[in-house]
Amino acid sequence: MIDRLDADLVALLHAEPRIGVLEASRRLGVARGTVQARLEKLQRTGVVTGFGPEVDPAALGYPVTAFCTLEIRQGLGHRVVADHLAEVPEVLEAHTVSGAGDLLIRVVARSNADLQRVIDEVVDGEHVVRSSTLIALQTQFGTRTLPLVQAAAREGGPVRRRDVKNDPAPADGLL
Repeated sequence: MIDRLDADLVALLHAEPRIGVLEASRRLGVARGTVQARLEKLQRTGVVTGFGPEVDPAALGYPVTAFCTLEIRQGLGHRVVADHLAEVPEVLEAHTVSGAGDLLIRVVARSNADLQRVIDEVVDGEHVVRSSTLIALQTQFGTRTLPLVQAAAREGGPVRRRDVKNDPAPADGLL
């Protein structure tokens, strides 16, 4: 479980990924050691998985996004197909799914014509039996996790710390 301080720390790191621990502690109104310990706990438990830059495929020249459902040859397992997909740079995600298909992938391409090349590369080989592709016309919002972090923190109960948005802190120290 995470609490509101964890959620506030994640939100701060999301907004300013290059912020230092000392500045984060100042902004959150807690000790530097507290921020460091919380950050280490979030990393150790797998809540925070990285601090790398977010890259926009469109800015790299890949403005077309599509989602493909793949049906794979039974008996070989998903690993052989996943290994093949990992070799295609335009495949950004691959998920084993339930339903009509076996794998759902997100791909990008330079154009609709280039998308055909990407799909041909994806289905190349004997392991993919059929594919079905949906082209994304517009992204309403991309991958997001902050609302989930905030919801998880609300379920975690009250937190004892100064609320940096609403000074002064409540008399009982609870938020």
